[in-house]
Amino acid sequence: MTASIIGWSHTPFGKHTDADAESLIGQVAVQACHDAGVDPADVDEIVLGTFGEGFQPQGFPASLVLQADPAFRFKPATHLENACATGSAALHAGLKSIGAGRARFVLVVGVEHMTGLANAEIAKCLLKAAYLKEEGEIEGGFVGVFARIAQQYFQQHGDQSDALAAIAAKNHKNGAVNPLAQLQKDLGYDFCRRESEKNPTVVSPLKRTDCSLVSDGAAALVLAAPDAARDHPRAVQVRAAVQVNDFLPMSKRDITRFEGCQEAWGRALDATGLSLDDLDLVETHDCFTIAELIEYEAMGLCQPGQGARAALEGWTAKDGRLPVNPSGGLKSKGHPIGATGVSMHVMAAMQLTGEAGAMQLPKAGRAGVFNMGGAAVANYVSILEAPGI
Repeated sequence: MTASIIGWSHTPFGKHTDADAESLIGQVAVQACHDAGVDPADVDEIVLGTFGEGFQPQGFPASLVLQADPAFRFKPATHLENACATGSAALHAGLKSIGAGRARFVLVVGVEHMTGLANAEIAKCLLKAAYLKEEGEIEGGFVGVFARIAQQYFQQHGDQSDALAAIAAKNHKNGAVNPLAQLQKDLGYDFCRRESEKNPTVVSPLKRTDCSLVSDGAAALVLAAPDAARDHPRAVQVRAAVQVNDFLPMSKRDITRFEGCQEAWGRALDATGLSLDDLDLVETHDCFTIAELIEYEAMGLCQPGQGARAALEGWTAKDGRLPVNPSGGLKSKGHPIGATGVSMHVMAAMQLTGEAGAMQLPKAGRAGVFNMGGAAVANYVSILEAPGI
């Protein structure tokens, strides 16, 4: 046993006009401690994940968490950033402190406030997660990066627009019953498949429904060392936590394969002695529908080039072989960069403790989480296990 998630808190994701990153942190930091049954004074370390990169003027943000409660004063606090995997990077830092015996309780917070900027500025900030020397002029910014991936995938395996629409429709259907999701509407397959005034092409072949949402929000969780979690009734064990980084330039790898994702999944499953068939759900990084499609292949659900089968044949629906993104994923729930990785772990933990409400799956004993930064550059896989297993 490495460490366990014993409590959490999560704001609704969406447009928080009257908030900023600091106030969003304040909404979740202390509440996560209360949810875990841990006094803020007993927290040994704080890790904050936020991408920043122009989304907010305040730099050096780690100590903003201290302002949520006077008991946090003089606790070590560190800011982590690893593009869209920032939240998982923060989680990993907490796990390492516990593993090293330097902490019993670690508060992990992820936050981003994105909607205060104009769309052009948002695109400029996000593109910093690409290799600017070669990819800085791609049409459409980061949407263009994944559109290029989709174009190459289509060239190799045929037009997969039907599968992308199926992924979008699945995630919107799931997100419709997630009270924390930014877009709680079942859009349906036909709407997601057809180009229309309300669903225009952003950068071909990706339409609006293929792209995750620009969001504000925060999530937090408390990690506990094995001795502190042993008798906790809601201790979700982190069985494995693996990070794999790949080359930043897309030109140095086969971008249709997500090999870093594949490597991370392989190492995580090997570390636990489990197979994909032993998992009851996966929360995966669907920043764009093409990403989720390729991730099916990278996690081993199907062979390269066959990801469309999983989408079109219902393998990843809630009642399918392996439910993927029962929370609605980034596509429906939203994608406030620094909060996303923490949110994904919270969503999985809610399933594993039977606290997912209308999202709840009938069987949820083990979950996988895949969170990535950039175009499959920073790859994080976690294997989580329900209390009592």
